[in-house]
Amino acid sequence: MKKIINGIKNYFKGVKKEISRIRWTNGKDLVKYSLTTVSFMVALGAYFYVIDLLVSLLRSVNA
Repeated sequence: MKKIINGIKNYFKGVKKEISRIRWTNGKDLVKYSLTTVSFMVALGAYFYVIDLLVSLLRSVNA
């Protein structure tokens, strides 16, 4: 039983050590990356919407 408890303690010590090594993004970069991601998603959404619209128009013309 003691082995298991020591293993769990060592695991959480390792987790704490790894978390301390993380280099967090500052606020300015976080906003920049978020805006880039959202704009990319909107652009892809618009692209697929137009493709879907064109395909549905072509299907309705041929039907």
